[in-house]
Amino acid sequence: MAYANYTYQGRNFLGEVDGDKVVPLKGLSSINADTTPEVLEAAERLIDQAVAVTDVTLRAASPEAGKIVCVGLNYKSHIEETNRELPTYPVMFPKYASNLIGPKDDIQLPPEASQVDYEAELAVIVGRGGRRISEVDALDHVLGYATSNDVTMRDYQYKTHQWMQGKAWDNSTPIGPYVITPGEVDLSTAAIQTVLNGEVVQSSDLSFLIFSVAKLIATVSEFTELAPGDVILTGTPAGVGYRRDPQLFLKDGDTVSVSIEGVGTVSNKVVAEVL
Repeated sequence: MAYANYTYQGRNFLGEVDGDKVVPLKGLSSINADTTPEVLEAAERLIDQAVAVTDVTLRAASPEAGKIVCVGLNYKSHIEETNRELPTYPVMFPKYASNLIGPKDDIQLPPEASQVDYEAELAVIVGRGGRRISEVDALDHVLGYATSNDVTMRDYQYKTHQWMQGKAWDNSTPIGPYVITPGEVDLSTAAIQTVLNGEVVQSSDLSFLIFSVAKLIATVSEFTELAPGDVILTGTPAGVGYRRDPQLFLKDGDTVSVSIEGVGTVSNKVVAEVL
């Protein structure tokens, strides 16, 4: 199944995607800390209120995420282009719900940053919470998967050894278009790709993840309790603009799309923020 957080006629809904339509779930307005797989399965489908996907505004895949934990350096190819050593423990940093935007929303280009970069990533949406989740059981805690672009302000990222100031800008991180439940997609070799203004700039597949989804869930839940609606971004492959020669950064008017096979595409225009 695929679920969509969307706005229609000024109201927020959570619905099940059925072909080219989305069917609202009674009493649910978004994926949040109360949205377990059991809640979604039990919710009444308001079939008579189904609307075309093209008539709604899709919101972020988990717009009220309590925790967003992002992973860096999780593809060998990306580690090689950064001239770093292979990590034995995941590099992690936070984002916040205010950073997230929908799959077709504009990415805000802040006037303070001059090195704004793209990063194609698989997003994991938590469906069952827990602390110290074992790697063996970890995938049972997944609600679904989405596509994300971990837009990064490189000139801010490298101001210090900590990355948060380059990663956690408001209205910068598209995630969507839907939440695809685990049984609907095989991620073992799913292709992941970024296209900037019609040119492929990142291309890999998820088999090259160093730390698997299950390993990441187990690792994160060791130090903090995960809850439904929480998000884990799993890292990006090689090809980021900062490591190119010449460097390639997002600019006003660009269109950048990230696609994951079987999961979907986020495609966003880059627009200079007006203060």
